[in-house]
Amino acid sequence: MSQHAHLAHMANQIARNFASMDEMDAVAATADHIISFWDRRMKAAILADPSGLLPVAAAAVDRLREGGAVPHQTRATEFVGVDEVGGSDAG
Repeated sequence: MSQHAHLAHMANQIARNFASMDEMDAVAATADHIISFWDRRMKAAILADPSGLLPVAAAAVDRLREGGAVPHQTRATEFVGVDEVGGSDAG
């Protein structure tokens, strides 16, 4: 699998994970996840070539391309809470 195909697959998985939300919220949550967890090279690559993306993932990438930083959409992307040093809540 090419790097691009792998990134598109990952973005589509993220979008599918938010499928229970309405479309606008799913787009925002997908964009939030990409901006919060992907490194700059991954983000640059998917922004440069959005081919192969499902509609929600494509809309999220478009939003990021337009500079549409989004506020945190889920608790999974909140890194620092009150009295915490910081870090991901993923583990």
